[in-house]
Amino acid sequence: MMSKSYTNLLDLASGNFPAMGPSREKKRLPRVMTVPGVISELDDDQANSVSSDVPSSVAQDRVIIVANQLPVKAKRRPDNKGWSFSWDEDSLLLQLKDGLPEDMEVIYVGSLKVDVDLSEQDDVSQLLLDRFKCVPAFLPPDILTKFYHGFCKQHLWPLFHYMLPFSATHGGRFDRSLWEAYVSANKIFSQRVIEVINPEDDYVWIHDYHLMVLPTFLRRRFTRLRMGFFLHSPFPSSEIYRTLPVREEILKALLNADLIGFHTFDYARHFLSCCSRMLGLEYQSKRGYIGLEYYGRTVGIKIMPVGIHMGQIESVLRLADKDWRVQELKQQFEGKTVLLGVDDMDIFKGVDLKLLAMEHLLKQHPKWQGRAVLVQIANPARGRGKDLEEIQAEIHATCKRINETFGRPGYEPVVFIDKPVTLSERAAYYTIAECVVVTAVRDGMNLTPYEYIVCRQGVSGSESSSESSAPKKSMLVVSEFIGCSPSLSGAIRVNPWNIEATAEAMHEAIQMNEAEKQLRHEKHYRYVSTHDVAYWARSFFQDMERTCKDHFKRRCWGIGLSFGFRVVALDPNFRKLSIDAIVSAYLRSKSRAILFDYDGTVMPQTSINKAPSQAVISIINTLCNDARNTVFVVSGRGRDCLGKWFSPCKKLGIAAEHGYFMRWSADEEWQNCGQSVDFGWIQIAEPVMKLYTESTDGSYIEIKESALVWHHRDADPGFGSSQAKELLDHLESVLANEPAAVKSGQFIVEVKPQGVSKGVVAEKIFTTMAESGRHADFVLCIGDDRSDEDMFEIIGNATSSGVLSSNASVFACTVGQKPSKAKYYLDDAAEVVTMLEALAEASAPPSFEVGASDSP
Repeated sequence: MMSKSYTNLLDLASGNFPAMGPSREKKRLPRVMTVPGVISELDDDQANSVSSDVPSSVAQDRVIIVANQLPVKAKRRPDNKGWSFSWDEDSLLLQLKDGLPEDMEVIYVGSLKVDVDLSEQDDVSQLLLDRFKCVPAFLPPDILTKFYHGFCKQHLWPLFHYMLPFSATHGGRFDRSLWEAYVSANKIFSQRVIEVINPEDDYVWIHDYHLMVLPTFLRRRFTRLRMGFFLHSPFPSSEIYRTLPVREEILKALLNADLIGFHTFDYARHFLSCCSRMLGLEYQSKRGYIGLEYYGRTVGIKIMPVGIHMGQIESVLRLADKDWRVQELKQQFEGKTVLLGVDDMDIFKGVDLKLLAMEHLLKQHPKWQGRAVLVQIANPARGRGKDLEEIQAEIHATCKRINETFGRPGYEPVVFIDKPVTLSERAAYYTIAECVVVTAVRDGMNLTPYEYIVCRQGVSGSESSSESSAPKKSMLVVSEFIGCSPSLSGAIRVNPWNIEATAEAMHEAIQMNEAEKQLRHEKHYRYVSTHDVAYWARSFFQDMERTCKDHFKRRCWGIGLSFGFRVVALDPNFRKLSIDAIVSAYLRSKSRAILFDYDGTVMPQTSINKAPSQAVISIINTLCNDARNTVFVVSGRGRDCLGKWFSPCKKLGIAAEHGYFMRWSADEEWQNCGQSVDFGWIQIAEPVMKLYTESTDGSYIEIKESALVWHHRDADPGFGSSQAKELLDHLESVLANEPAAVKSGQFIVEVKPQGVSKGVVAEKIFTTMAESGRHADFVLCIGDDRSDEDMFEIIGNATSSGVLSSNASVFACTVGQKPSKAKYYLDDAAEVVTMLEALAEASAPPSFEVGASDSP
């Protein structure tokens, strides 16, 4: 069913969007490369294979980094005439350059944190491009509000942090106009990328949840573009994510990237589960790399937590150590044990839970009253809304209550700093803190513990000799729900919702013996110092290079409308079967072999009534009545079923149960083509299958004459797939010494006699024809699934082995555009029937002929 996620999908597919605010034609930035031609049709092969003949003006590879905001700071000049810009040294986008090849040019595309008047935008764009290699995306105010504060902050951010919109007042209802603004904003970003991109040489690296549909816009324009995406927030479990009304649109858009990165395996596992449950895609792990096969493309999945910029922290430490602030803090908290929290002010950082844990600590362990201090730094909120206001009010009320209850002259148990704090001052607090506490209930990564560890290590030569030689130690209490938690094996991990356990963890941290603190610190510092932001960027980029290395060797084209758009990447020799070409070869030939599968080939998989229609019977009869034709249906179905359905086709050959039973016409007896008549393995396999059927709701066993098939199409996708793998291993183990083969297929696990396959059927048909002096000079073989690949493989070898005529026209054809050993494809069962009908018309007597009039 076509998605209704957009007001008018045809508008979206053609790049037209509803007007959402005033706009005017703006001067375009000079392009690095001009791609000739206008791409107007999604299904136009040439239009979508953008490979310009214009020589590249760039000698080496470049990377275009796209994010919601550029890594630059902007402020008005004192005379209010124009803007001054500088790099934002705290930006991850700027820091990751350290991990890229030294000779690689980096271009940034993103928005500015300030509003630039329409009349100034062209000049600002040129200035940023010339001086900073930055390309600003200016969003109209109405789109910006709906895009960022609307869809991003009201829908995606809460949902990705496990907050469901239960009511209009709690989380809010889905607003389609916000989704439309999100799409429009992503399109504006894509236009800015297109203005500077050289699609044959450039890499594109997209960052975070603000731009999750951007890959579709870019892939629609450049089918072979090398493109990666990294999500810096959590990705929720499928039970949470599937509540999003535009869930499939976003998944399909992300799959247009070549590499998708996540901080932790949990986030990647949730994404893969969503792809499996909603799109039917299964991932494979090969030599340590995880990949999703998607229409012939392998979409890589990268798991790599980001790190901090060691150089920046160490340079700040050198300043902070000399700064009076460190000494002032030491004096302020002399005789006290400082626990530190540094968090953004939002509803998921668990600051309120941390305060409650501190309160419980002071109640349960009175000896720390007057000695333990929690310093909580709250960075300014980036979002807004009623939920945030409520949490802020609760935090202030809790701070006041704790200080009133346990405070005394000269002692304030909670020091709450609700204002922006520079990295230099933050480093000073890290330096004097005995323990850092992070109690976020959900957070993508959170680098606070990393910064703390480096600050506690200090920088050699910056401290006094006595302090420099002193053992380094640090302690961490971290929530198990944050991205950095798996990397910090020496931290005390807590469930922040459990106030009592968090309080005890804080108590354990501050009273732990010094030697233990040192060991934990050393372990953490080794990891943090080696897995910095440069290591993360280098690793991601290397994987992107590896994933994209075959891009220009494959034949690619785009199909689908709106966010159903995807790129099919196939072997250059793989092409659609031309009916005119096959009819021409058919008319020239004198001895023909026509083999076709049934389910999914001439009968759609979705059909309820699986019996062939009268039209199909008529076509097959016409083909069979041509004396030059040998026609076979080769199916996994049983012989009784096929014999009954095709009883009107007296001259049709049937190979049932993948060729275990075979007959050349209705007048002949069924032949048993199996190598063995020992079916003792059934007594072993059936009880095992029954065991899995009982424990897997929705599964069932199909009993054939020569095979047993376990179906799990109607089972839970994840559990069914897991059980199928277990069953496959189990059966292979118990049947190791039996004359049976265990195979897995699409939602099935099958046990059948050894030496039975559709490939053996094809070989037998060709050999029999050759022995009778009728070497086939025309071969048509059509199928849709894995079992049919055996036929395609045999056909590929048959010509060289002399079984077929030396000048045979061979058409191995699969159904659907997917990787296959066949060289041709047709889109669906309807096209297969149309093609067979064209051959039948070519075979029909002249009085009934519709097509060509010449016969060989």
